[in-house]
Amino acid sequence: MSKTINDERFTEILFTQDQIEKRIIELSTWVDEMYTTSKDLILVGLLKGSIPFLAQLIKSIKTEHTLDFMTVSSYRGEVENTGNIKIIMDLVIDIKDKDVLIVEDIIDSGKSLKKIYENLILRGPKSLRIITLLDKPVNRKTDIQADISGFIVPDKFLVGFGLDVKEKMRNVPFIAVFNKDYLEKL
Repeated sequence: MSKTINDERFTEILFTQDQIEKRIIELSTWVDEMYTTSKDLILVGLLKGSIPFLAQLIKSIKTEHTLDFMTVSSYRGEVENTGNIKIIMDLVIDIKDKDVLIVEDIIDSGKSLKKIYENLILRGPKSLRIITLLDKPVNRKTDIQADISGFIVPDKFLVGFGLDVKEKMRNVPFIAVFNKDYLEKL
């Protein structure tokens, strides 16, 4: 459901805070069903964008779990993201023989997420799945797929609820289309 807004930074709102929070509750039910017998569930938040999603998600998950985080950086080529990643902050918890759920804000090209997935699978988890709030399959450059996603989104410049522009606007409580004319004002 798209809504217009009287804020020059955005051209439209794709998902309101209420819509997002309702969907996250549904996603938490999926987590509980998927891991109903898990004794060692680890939620791995990919920093920084996943923070609002992860924070809202864990409020409704009933399954016992631990949290860990990774921060990765993509090396940028002259024209485009090469897909090469550098791990800035790695997991603290050993994931061998544990159920691991990667928590992502958005899957776009999928290049970085695929590299993270490949890195984690080598560590021998019992299971490794991906949950994402937003999925933008139109830009996918790899075969990586989420096990579940909150919303399928169009090929637009999105901000809010963890998504940023120049490290700003992560705190916007909804998902909006960013007005590129405002880019120079940031």
